[in-house]
Amino acid sequence: MVRIKICGVTSSEDARRAADAGADAIGLNFYNKSSRCVTPQQAAAVVRALPAFTVAVGVFVGTPLRQVCAVAYQLGLRGVQTYDDQPPGEDTFPFAHVPSFRVKDATGLEHVRRFVDAATALGRAPTAVLIDSYVEGQMGGTGHRAPWELLRGFDPGVPVVLAGGLTPENVAEAIATVRPWAVDVASGVERAPGVKDPERMLRFVQNARSAPAPPAT
Repeated sequence: MVRIKICGVTSSEDARRAADAGADAIGLNFYNKSSRCVTPQQAAAVVRALPAFTVAVGVFVGTPLRQVCAVAYQLGLRGVQTYDDQPPGEDTFPFAHVPSFRVKDATGLEHVRRFVDAATALGRAPTAVLIDSYVEGQMGGTGHRAPWELLRGFDPGVPVVLAGGLTPENVAEAIATVRPWAVDVASGVERAPGVKDPERMLRFVQNARSAPAPPAT
């Protein structure tokens, strides 16, 4: 069964609704240029609202890894999602590390492979990699689709999380094409940036769950 993360959650109410819809994880965005950015204080209230088996993941851009892990420890996050060009210089354990990549062509996929190989050689293989769409000057939540056909059969050696332009209407097709381990949605289930739509979240989860199962990893 494909895993589902609803990202860019900014309120306790939306966190509970995402969990009730069946999401496995919610994402808290700490990138200060994002319209979905939350402070650690705001994030704490969101994490407190989650039921026991729905996990919280922090999303960071350009933040030193030591600071990333400090925030994760403070809030009790399960994982950290980062946008980095180089493998981590430090071990993120006990936090699952999901490096994120904006991909527009085959060169981008080769960069992902090199990143995973280099991180693995250092003993810091990522838990998964997230593949997002490439939009100049923007880091996720753009509503633009990732290159699904390019990603068909892509295997970097770790599980793949598909993001970028996913909606309740297209998520089943995306899963059937890419066969990712997980999917990640932000703008596709919103009424406005950072304000989730309960009905769209529920339909997204239902449609993702009805798609063909990804390969075992």
